[in-house]
Amino acid sequence: MSGQAETVKMADGQTRKVTEVAVGVMIQPDGRFLLAQRPAGKPYEGYWEFPGGKLEPGESVEAALARELHEELGLDILRSERWHTLEHDYPHAYVRLYFCKVTDWRGEPVGREGQAFSWQAVPVSVGPLLPATIPVVDWLAAESRAS
Repeated sequence: MSGQAETVKMADGQTRKVTEVAVGVMIQPDGRFLLAQRPAGKPYEGYWEFPGGKLEPGESVEAALARELHEELGLDILRSERWHTLEHDYPHAYVRLYFCKVTDWRGEPVGREGQAFSWQAVPVSVGPLLPATIPVVDWLAAESRAS
């Protein structure tokens, strides 16, 4: 996360810019997690995802996560930890997603961008899920089976 535009070389030889994204996997004590619906006008509008957003140049994952969850949902993060990193090649962007478990926050979520949100458990009851969201739900399911 140097702030420089990183690129990846694709199988066809072309290069794509990497968009770095901080993602909050907000988990309640009972294991339910928060999914938000992508608002109108954005790629994959109507799909469900974990909340978060792009890192600004020079911004850390933790700072971006705190900023995005405050801007999108009006929440202040009190405790989070990096969990998994996943890269996904969408038609509109190649993304590197830094998933952070958020286990303590201040406030109740409010859809400040007009987006719907829902506390979910596995199996989720909302859809469709954004493609890069599906493995995260699988990771949560595996953890709940292991505990």
